Parts: sequence; structure tokens; C-alpha cells
Amino acid sequence: MMKVLSAAFLLIICSLSGWSQNIWTKPPSRTPNDVSIDAPLMGNGDVTMSVGFKEGRLRYYLSKNDFWRLKSKGDGLSGPRVVGFLDIKTEGFTDDNFSAEQLLKNGVTSCLLKKDKQSLTARSWVSATENLIFIELSTSEKPAKVSVRLNAPENPQAKLKTGETNNVYWLTRSFEDSVDIKTEVSVALKTINHRDSIILLQSGQKIVVALAIESRFKKSAPLDDVLKRIAKLDENSVKPVWDKHNAWWECYWKKSSITIEDPILMKAYQQGQYTMAACSRDLTFPPGIFGFTTTDKPAWNGDYHLNYNFQAPFYALYAANRLAQAEPHDAPLIDFIPRGKWYAKNISNARGILYPVGIGPMGIEVTRDFPSKNYLQRKDIEQGGLFFGQRSNAAYGLLNMAQQWRCTYDEKYGKKIYPYALAIVDFWEDYLKLEDDKYVIYGDAIHEGSGHDKNPILSLGLVRNAFELIVDLSTSLKIDADRQGKWKDILARLSDFPTQLRNGKKIFRYTEQGVDWWPDNGLGIQHIYPSNAINLDSNPEMLTVANNTIDEMKRWQDMNTSSSFFMAAIRIGYDPVVVLNELRKYAQHTYPNGFQLNNPHGIENSCTVANALNEMLCMSVGNVIRLFNGLPKGQNASFENIRAWGAFLVSANRKNEIISNVNIVSEKGKTCVLVNPWPNKKVLVIRNGKKSERLQGDKISFKTKINEVIQLQVL
Repeated sequence: MMKVLSAAFLLIICSLSGWSQNIWTKPPSRTPNDVSIDAPLMGNGDVTMSVGFKEGRLRYYLSKNDFWRLKSKGDGLSGPRVVGFLDIKTEGFTDDNFSAEQLLKNGVTSCLLKKDKQSLTARSWVSATENLIFIELSTSEKPAKVSVRLNAPENPQAKLKTGETNNVYWLTRSFEDSVDIKTEVSVALKTINHRDSIILLQSGQKIVVALAIESRFKKSAPLDDVLKRIAKLDENSVKPVWDKHNAWWECYWKKSSITIEDPILMKAYQQGQYTMAACSRDLTFPPGIFGFTTTDKPAWNGDYHLNYNFQAPFYALYAANRLAQAEPHDAPLIDFIPRGKWYAKNISNARGILYPVGIGPMGIEVTRDFPSKNYLQRKDIEQGGLFFGQRSNAAYGLLNMAQQWRCTYDEKYGKKIYPYALAIVDFWEDYLKLEDDKYVIYGDAIHEGSGHDKNPILSLGLVRNAFELIVDLSTSLKIDADRQGKWKDILARLSDFPTQLRNGKKIFRYTEQGVDWWPDNGLGIQHIYPSNAINLDSNPEMLTVANNTIDEMKRWQDMNTSSSFFMAAIRIGYDPVVVLNELRKYAQHTYPNGFQLNNPHGIENSCTVANALNEMLCMSVGNVIRLFNGLPKGQNASFENIRAWGAFLVSANRKNEIISNVNIVSEKGKTCVLVNPWPNKKVLVIRNGKKSERLQGDKISFKTKINEVIQLQVL
């Protein structure tokens, strides 16, 4: 397979001084299944694209979030599929002549081929507001001969049609045979100011290649749609699309912002949020494990891997106030409820839902009937589903839903997720065993295939999160009030988190009986985060055990769970100097596009830095807001519109250890609880510009009204 990036590329990134420049000269190698892992990435949350160069060919990998082969079968033939390739062939350039530059502020990516006095530039962008792609070709000094071709990989399961109409080249790719749901996508291409696919580009000349992409899920006749749209494009019609594109990105970056005095971390912060803006906006088809599809054979079937990989890219989006990118997460989980109910009944004889390790969109199960010969233990497969003995996947899927609810208290959203949350607690009501006045979990593997563990610490955290959420939803939505007694009883008597002694310290044990420790993942801290079971308001003994566990693990760059490890450390008050230093190392341990070096899991770590920095600046777990709590002393920083639990948008500044400009917008009129930013001093509350009450204490609490703007000042 062709390498996506065979020479240097560079990114324009956000730093304290504005949009500045970074350069990479030695892109690392990848495995064939991860062909997009170090490429420049573009997209609008529906259409996505990456680009690479090899042996005189500039290749643009065209993909669309809703283009899958949709078959519930674990035979490797289902999953997201690449739409096609746009190849721009050149003469006289080698891999060593290639570099690329990308503007994170709007995704514009410029590939440069340069040799002696000859150069060729391909400047590309995916429209943020329409499913259109533009590539502008130009050269300097010497003419350059290029040819443009639209094609797709050979695949016996796919139907491919191509053609040319009035100098417009088109391609339709579909999966229609032996599938559960038919899929189809079409692409149309034309050169706006040139009438041939072979171009002799003169010095100073610019040729614009335009593409339109659409699927059957969006339009009943996608080929007709793209042909009509591409026919309307000319030199005058590109600018309005360009203006709307830039306006969208400008609005996106204003959703929230932070500033810290570290350009490396600032770059990583912006880069992660750029990545999610590029690949997540389709409410039915969130990005799969890789985010950007470049092949018909992605690893793990490119699925929604439910024991953290699928959820992790979304973690940072709620605090960062990027809800349009976050909400696509929910659809495949909700769509799988009917099959989940079947599994719960037929495997555990329980109500509610039980989910396997990997699913797809629209109720599709791409791991069903997985060939058992590929695994050491046949017990990994139950009733045709690939479970690895785990019972926690559906509850894991609730974590991001809980975060969005707690950060918005949007009643419409609460009603949407309530059936899913209720199905989870139904399952655990039946599955938990009451022994010696404690609710106990039996037969639930904490790690894939770890066995019939008792009280896996992760599942205990996930169950606690589920029942706390259902009580909150039930109260807010005034539904099932008569069931709250049972739910609260389970919360009160759920088994304690298991502990052990290791190297002379009391730390958490992975399970009460079964696995005690694992050398290469952080499952033993995921009850802290993302399950939200322990925070700075927990009892001191629990916090000591938590800190000891973080100190024993030190898995800052763990291939599986770095996305949760930093957050767990911040949540329990681990040394902020250590956390920030390790986060900086983590941010430097990346490919040029921000993906972690040698991590095969795609986009899962794209927002790890953003999530950690948001938490350092504004922690709100448990509905208690803490400002700059996780930031080391001596670090100046500011932030605007970080979204906190309770549906508050919070802004503040810290300079020379003095906190100022504390502003809180209350979207839902809830009571705000805040650790006093000015210890031992009184605080003046200013409501919508008018001075109000004065408060004092280690924690201050005040009622708010819907859409009220609160300013806090030290007295």
C-alpha cells in the first residue's frame, strides 16, 4: 500500500503569539492498516480527506463518515470504507521533494513539491459548510505537467461505476449485495478553469480542481446531486463557499479558548480540537476508531470499540463547549438497544442491555460471529457476540452522555438518552448480587479475556456513574420517581473499590477476586476517570490510595489508557508539576498531525491534552467548580467559556498567582458551588452588572437564574 506521507510536512498551529509555524522533517513509519496515522487531515465532520505522496503521485484519500459496508458479521468484510482516491500525477519529483503545510485555523493544506528551480503547489481544503473539496494547483518558474484521475480500490464486495459527462468525471461506489443496509456514495470532479485531465501548468497559472461528494443517506440520488452541484461551480462561485468556510471555522474557535505559557501544549490543545472538528459532525455516523478512512481494510474493522477506544476522542469536547462535535457519539449506542436487549436476555437472563466489544452504526454489529480460531479462548464469544467476558461495555457508553447532560442539563437531550440509561440500570439491577449487605459483581472481566472476575474496579465505577445519572435524570425529567428508592439503595450498598498492598503502599486492586494488576493499561484508575467516582471531595483515605495508585502506575504514555490517566491524576490532586511535565512530554510524542507515536488506535488520543488542560484550569466534577486547581504555581493562564457541570460557562484569568476576571454564565439557573478563588477573603457577587451579595468561606454557594451573567470579585 502506498505510504501516506513519505517526507516532511509542517503545521501552522496556535501559540501565544498567534498562528505560528512548526516544521517536521522526518515523518515516522506506520503499519499498512494505519495509513492515515501521520498524514495531514482535513474534513467537515461528514466528508473527510487525507493526503500523501509517493513515486510521483499525490494522492488524496476521500472518505465519508456514512460510507460503510453495513453487515452484522465479524468476517472482516464490514466496516467503514474509503470512498475513493484523487490522484495527481507529476513528472520529475521524488519522495524527498515533498513537504506539506496546514493551517489549523481553517484546515487549508498545501502540499509542496520542489526540486531545483521547479516547484508544484497543491493547496486543498474541505468546505466546512458543504460537501465540496477544492484543490488549487500552481507552479513557479518552470512549467509542470500533471494529470488528474479519480479512482477507487478494487473490492469484490463493492460495485463501482465511473464516467465522464461534459468534462465532469464521476464515480459511484456502493455495497448492495449480501448486506443488511445498502450504502452508496458518489463523487464528481471537474477542473474549474481547464477542460482536460492532463494539464501543462504554466508558471504563475492556477488550476482549481473541484469535487462534490454525497451519499444515499443524505440524498436519494447522490450521483444526480453531485453532478448538479459541480456543474454550478465556476471561478466566481468558489469565493462565497470560501467565505462561509472561514466563517464556520472562526465561529468554531470562539466556542471556548484557553491560554497558557507553553506553545507546545497550546499547539496540542488546538490540534486535537481541529481533528475532532474535521471528523465529527454527522449525528448518525460518528467517526470510527481511525476517524479518517483511507482503506477498505481498517484494523479492528474500523469499528466503534466500546471498552474506551470509541469514547475517548469525545472526552474533551464537553468542557471545550464543542457540543456539535460531541453529540454524534450517542447514535450507534442508542441504535444498538434492540440487539443489546437480546444479548441481556439470552446471555444473562436479565432485563436491559448487554453490548459486545465492537459495534457499527444503525444497529450493525461488525464483530458478530467472529471466527473463534482467531482467539485463544472460545468463551470470548457468547451467543455470537464478541464479549471477551466483559459486562461493562454498555455502561461505558453512558459516560459521555452523562458528561453532556451534567454540562448542559438540556431537557431535550435528557429525554433522548433516558431510554439508554434506563436500559443500563435495568441490566445491573438484575445482574448485581446482594451478599452480606453489599451489591456484588460476579463474572465480569475487567480486561478483555481476563476471566470471571469479582467486583472489577472499572465496572464498580461505571455502575455507580449509571445509577447516579439515572437518579439525576429521573428527578429532572420527573420520570420513574417510584424507582429511585431501589437505585439509591444500590448506590448506598454497592461494593467498595478493592485495594491491595504493592511495594509497601496501599493501592487499588483491579478486581476483588481475579486480576490484581495489569502491566500495560490503566483500567485500575478508570473508576476515578472517566467514571467520576473519586474527586477532591472524596474522603482523605480514598484520595491517598488513589494518589498511591497513580504513583505506582506512572502510565503517562500508555498505549491503551493515557486518555484517562492524566485526567485521573488531576482529579485526585496528584502533583501538578509532574502532571504538566508529563503532559508536555506526551504532546511532543506525536506524529506531525498530533496522533501519538506508535499508537495503533487512531484518534483516541486526539484530545487528551485538551481534556487535561481544561481540567487543570476549571475542574467541575461533582458540581463543585475549582479554578486553576491543577495548574502548578507560577504558571499564568486564562480561559473563556469552559463548560462546567451544572450548565455553567466559566471564564477566568490567573497572572502572578492572582485570579481575576471570574465570569460565569448560568444557562439553566442552577445553584453554583465554587471553591473560593481567594482563600480567607470575601467575595462580591455581581449579577448582570449589578452588585449583589457578599460571600465568604472555603466554598461559596449562590443561586442563579437562567441566562444570568455572574461576575465574582475579591473584596
